[in-house]
Amino acid sequence: QVQLVESGGGLVQTGGSLRLSCTASGSVFRMGWYRQAPGKQRELVASMTTRSMTNYASAVKGRFTISRDNVKNTAYLQMNSLKPEDTGVYYCYADATVIGRTYWGQGTQITVSS
Repeated sequence: QVQLVESGGGLVQTGGSLRLSCTASGSVFRMGWYRQAPGKQRELVASMTTRSMTNYASAVKGRFTISRDNVKNTAYLQMNSLKPEDTGVYYCYADATVIGRTYWGQGTQITVSS
């Protein structure tokens, strides 16, 4: 069983920046974030493996950067040039192994005001 603890988030104006952190209770293969806006499906934002392979949603490429500290089992999501459409609940997730179980954080609200 892996537990994820998220931090960061909050309210920011358009064009501002925020950083999310997510710490896993053990070593995991992939970490990242999904987000869910009101009335919309949850969508992948960014992910990163222990081998530093990354994946970004096209909507955030060039604005968001994911990084990891594998020693601390912590992932970070630096979000710059935030837009109102980035508003939503951001959920950290982790895949224990390549084809293993997925674990979820508690979610954190991000609101970007126009």
